[in-house]
Amino acid sequence: MTHPSVSLHGVYMDIFGVGVFLTGNSGIGKSEIALGLISRGHRLIADDSTEFYLRKTAENSEIVGKCPEILRNFLEVRGLGIINIKEMFGENAIKDNVTLQLVTHLTDLSDEDIKNSDRLHGMHSKITILGKEVARVVVPVAAGRNLSVLIETAVRNHRLRVNGYIAAKDFIDKQRDFLDSQR
Repeated sequence: MTHPSVSLHGVYMDIFGVGVFLTGNSGIGKSEIALGLISRGHRLIADDSTEFYLRKTAENSEIVGKCPEILRNFLEVRGLGIINIKEMFGENAIKDNVTLQLVTHLTDLSDEDIKNSDRLHGMHSKITILGKEVARVVVPVAAGRNLSVLIETAVRNHRLRVNGYIAAKDFIDKQRDFLDSQR
């Protein structure tokens, strides 16, 4: 039996056990961020093209991503060329597949766009892949930003959100409680 599937452009990683798909325009830095994440102990599933398919579970179905065989273990880094992650970093730096839980979309935003963004809540939304909603966060790319650390933070924040904790709500509630206590 064949499962519904789709191939999408981006880098697919296992970060803290979470399947994270890095998307963005060509040349924005997805592979360089992946290299930074790999050097921090995270695992590459696929660079450039990821094959996603629906896998049935006892309760419902989940989206799983894997690397096309011909691309397995390889990462293309502009200026360095093609590197073999398995040969360079070892067996633990790669993984065959993982369930998709978060899409991080990298985008160039102007200083004005960043200034006008929602600073309390960030840029969170949902995206539909294979008929299932997946959490999505937009990460602005700008000179001097440590994007590997920002992606790790986005993953940690996603895990908290899945478990019901929203930092912005907590912050607003604490501010409200403080103001109420001052009256």
